[in-house]
Amino acid sequence: MTSFDSLLTADRAHFMHPSTHAHDHARGALPGRIVTGAKGIRIEDHTGKSFIDGFAGLYCVNIGYGRTEVAEAIYEQAKKLAYYHTYVGHSTDTIIELSSRIIDWAPAGMKKVYYGMSGSDANETQIKIVWYYNNVKGRPQKKKIISRQRGYHGSGIVTGSLTGLPGFHQCFDLPVERVKHTVCPHWYRQAPAGMNEAQFVAYCVDELEKLIAREGADTIAAFIGEPVMGTGGILPPPKGYWAAIQQVLRKHDILLICDEVVCGFGRLGSKMGAQHYGIEPDLITVAKGLTSAYAPLSGVIVSERVWDVIDQASQEIGAMGHGWTYSGHPICAAAALANLDILERESITRHAAETGAYLQQQLHAAFDSHPLVGEVRGEGMLAALEFMADKDARIPFDAALKVGPRVSAAALQRGLIARAMPNGDILGFAPPLIASRADVDEIVQLAKAAVDDVAEQVLAQKAPTAA
Repeated sequence: MTSFDSLLTADRAHFMHPSTHAHDHARGALPGRIVTGAKGIRIEDHTGKSFIDGFAGLYCVNIGYGRTEVAEAIYEQAKKLAYYHTYVGHSTDTIIELSSRIIDWAPAGMKKVYYGMSGSDANETQIKIVWYYNNVKGRPQKKKIISRQRGYHGSGIVTGSLTGLPGFHQCFDLPVERVKHTVCPHWYRQAPAGMNEAQFVAYCVDELEKLIAREGADTIAAFIGEPVMGTGGILPPPKGYWAAIQQVLRKHDILLICDEVVCGFGRLGSKMGAQHYGIEPDLITVAKGLTSAYAPLSGVIVSERVWDVIDQASQEIGAMGHGWTYSGHPICAAAALANLDILERESITRHAAETGAYLQQQLHAAFDSHPLVGEVRGEGMLAALEFMADKDARIPFDAALKVGPRVSAAALQRGLIARAMPNGDILGFAPPLIASRADVDEIVQLAKAAVDDVAEQVLAQKAPTAA
């Protein structure tokens, strides 16, 4: 038995993997892979095989792998000060600088940053802030949160409830009662027949208004949404959606939480998704691209409007009783600063805008007329192919055919990691932002070969047999 065989055996015996079929992994039916190294947009596994990481880990390795500047920043910070807490006013030079830098990346009107370790814990913090805010303002009944079907906001108790994907609720007694879900803004799959995109936006607004009326505006505290939906299928909003939704929220005095965990720090070719779509949030959630996953770090960016209420409360009732041991961890902050340095010095956001436009163009050219593909969609360095049995009638494949996972597996065999997304037969792309046009050409070429391969199999299954 090789050392890697021993590791895989130990992995199956003792490591509980996230979002993994427990029985298949433990019994070996699910192939194991040990990632041993990475550079640029490629990773390497224990067999020596190299893969293009067309999903940047989990949308997060924006600057690519192997950036020694970040490793050195982590090392230098660890030598100087590996950890101290940030309770009762304690701070470090790294977290002070990082907080200022994040505010510079954020849209106008943002004031403070609170830190955690993941997007999930940051969104838990968001909901606590929203509830705190309304209690301080003397509105104890204004506590419900509106999320959207197919949205993804984490895997905690409340954040798992905010997530509008059934697989994250199954057997967890979720969603909790205070969380409500409104329509997913995906015209291709969600719009009633004959409705154009402008009419669909009006439909989404009307459905939101109906939900608010049913629940009572005086009970609705906040609305949470990703600028572009990520795990729900990589779903850019229809034109005018965010402007229309914000009008409703302002009318009913409902806070807007902009979940930028995927879209923030350049992925859409803008600093954040808020600037990309003209969103004016009260609270912003960031994580993934903040450190490009070189260290775990998340942030809650608080607007002046919300901070003024927190400031007022501290004068009346004392300190807010919320905190994480590792909030503002100096090593993670050092990684984030080095990451932001690279993003800014190398103009990676502008590069992502240009290369992202090329990615969208090449995907449309390769797949718009493909018999297996119902929709090609995306924005910036986020894109997806949705596979349909009948693209015009919007009829999906039988789920038992597992078309999306089969395409993902076929791509992997060819050396491309592209993600089979939940809630449909969808192949997702979110390559590192440093990817070049040549890299995009290779990604599209490998994806096309994978889709063609599965199309041949699926069409053969559908073809009538000779009598």
